[in-house]
Amino acid sequence: MPVPWFLLSLALGRSPIVLSLERLVGPQDATHCSPGLSCHLWDSDILCLPGDIVPAPGPVLAPTHLQTELVLRCRKETYCDLCVRVAVHLAVHGHWEEPEDEEKFGGAADPGVEEPRNASLQAQVVLSFQAYPTTRCVLLEVQVPAALVQFGQSVGSVVYDCFEAALGSEVRIWSYTQPRYEKELNLTQQLPDCRGLEVRNSIPSCWALPWLNVSADGDNVHLVLNVSEEQHFGLSLYWNQTGPQIITLNHTDLVPCLCIQVWPLEPDSVRTNICPFREDPHAHQNLWRAARLRLLTLQSWLLDAPCSLPAEAALCWQAPGGDPCQPLVPPLSWENVTVDKVLEFPLLKGHPNLCVQVNSWEKLQLQECLWADSLGPLKDDVLLLETRGPQDNRSLCALEPSGCTSLPSKASTRAARLGEYLLQDLQSGQCLQLWDDDLGALWACSMDKYIHKRWALLWLACLLFAAALSLILLLKKDHAKAAARGRAALLLYSADDSGFERLVGALASALCQLPLRVAVDLWSRREMSAQGLVAWFHAQRRQTLQEGGVVVLLFSPGAVALCSEWLQDGVSAPGAHGPHDSFRASLSCVLPDFLQGQAPGRYVGACFDRLLHPDSVPALFRTVPVFSLPSQLPDFLGALQQPRAPRPRRLQERAEQVSRALEPALDSYFHPPGTPAPGRGVGPGAGDGT
Repeated sequence: MPVPWFLLSLALGRSPIVLSLERLVGPQDATHCSPGLSCHLWDSDILCLPGDIVPAPGPVLAPTHLQTELVLRCRKETYCDLCVRVAVHLAVHGHWEEPEDEEKFGGAADPGVEEPRNASLQAQVVLSFQAYPTTRCVLLEVQVPAALVQFGQSVGSVVYDCFEAALGSEVRIWSYTQPRYEKELNLTQQLPDCRGLEVRNSIPSCWALPWLNVSADGDNVHLVLNVSEEQHFGLSLYWNQTGPQIITLNHTDLVPCLCIQVWPLEPDSVRTNICPFREDPHAHQNLWRAARLRLLTLQSWLLDAPCSLPAEAALCWQAPGGDPCQPLVPPLSWENVTVDKVLEFPLLKGHPNLCVQVNSWEKLQLQECLWADSLGPLKDDVLLLETRGPQDNRSLCALEPSGCTSLPSKASTRAARLGEYLLQDLQSGQCLQLWDDDLGALWACSMDKYIHKRWALLWLACLLFAAALSLILLLKKDHAKAAARGRAALLLYSADDSGFERLVGALASALCQLPLRVAVDLWSRREMSAQGLVAWFHAQRRQTLQEGGVVVLLFSPGAVALCSEWLQDGVSAPGAHGPHDSFRASLSCVLPDFLQGQAPGRYVGACFDRLLHPDSVPALFRTVPVFSLPSQLPDFLGALQQPRAPRPRRLQERAEQVSRALEPALDSYFHPPGTPAPGRGVGPGAGDGT
């Protein structure tokens, strides 16, 4: 497979940022300072002895900040060394104190404080530089004129050129005054190597190190060194460990301690070391994949890994069933792990459920049940933790996924239910002791005999439960289907005018929000045109009643007039209503249901408040409940949802929901802006609404 995670090229840099450095000519050190300050460099280095902190006699100069810059110190055009320029920023610390008498400052006072308000300040600033194998300390004398002395303010900086250092090395710099009035400043810096500097033709040790690139070809890895044909060079891939190593490099061998070393084959050449995988997460994954725990004896084991790594280990208890392994800390403790070093746990006996967890950077990296290979698979045992206190006090708890359950206990866990039996087994010596010391002990108690005794009862209980569940499901199957679909409702009305049709549409939409499946001709005009009014109505009525639904007769003045015509003459006047008036077409089959006494339970009547009083409905149709809306909405909804009417509180909530949905349509119908209310004075009973 390809090596997409191969990050050596990223670590080395395919197109790194290259720094161009200032060149200093000559081997002499030098110093310069900010305008207004005067500074002087001692001719030779001094001993690096910072001494103790002493009280300041008054205002003093103190280093406040260190700043570095890389430069080249060149003896020839192509023969330079890397050098670190250091800038020390200074500020005035402390304050003048008014002397009470001359004796306070002594008979021979320091000339620098005879006239404190008009005196300049002087300081001896030490710069200490450490870069293996070199350590140097230089002394800088700085003087600040009185005009620049402002308490607590920066007065400028002094710059030292420069400390020579090796490419790729780590340097440490300290700065303090002599005598030392405050804690020294310190700075640690990792210097770049030849790849990050524009020094290929200036520093001899970099002549053999142009860009080192890496390319991948399938599973093969290519290291590309772009050097001239006449240049000799050496290349080393090494483990950052002690002792000889035999390396077979493939994509699984890239681990954090794998480093690359490149150097020119010249006397005393500087070797460039690159460890590009030290922080690479994929290399760390490879490391832990290759790591193994090995059990040597009952108590001793070791960690095999390609690299040294910070890690700690502890024992844990792995119960069957896939629950996480529970660390036995406390009573045991985490132990630091050293690769390839034998470690011991103070165990008396081994157990297949005992496992070793290895953590690194507070993350679980490795877990193995070392004793399972020799003692068999995991057992369904309970681990008892015994804690010993002063005066021979003892307490026991059983380790479970939810925690450690005290014994005896009234909890509902398995160990609590069997706590009495577990204590009996412990007292009779049937439990295996795994660990023991002055603070406590660990015991493994078998649960096999209790599990076998309960199998028969458990199977019987399961069979009874399955039978009862099957019966309940069969009984509720039809009910569940009906409840999921909602009861069917066919809404019939007379299209008195367009305003009344909008009111009917609002009612139908509101009812659809409940567990009802509403059919109304307003939403089926295309089907009605294709089938015909009578055929469509007959199909809808038959389907609704067959499904146990209900037909709703919504009475209006126009509907009452049509019913009266049918009851008097047996026919209605042709052309009295629009072509989509399904109510008029439906009376031919609705009336037989009422005349034959088959309407109760299958039909419900309704009318709107202020439009029609229920008493205005012909007597034949009042053999079924007729509700006035919205004043009687709860009763109306209860009749629609029978025989599964919801509880009264739920029914009231649904009634309020429908009422809120109807309110805008009712207001628009009864109080249109600038016009009298539509539908008034049409048919008998108009205006009798309550």
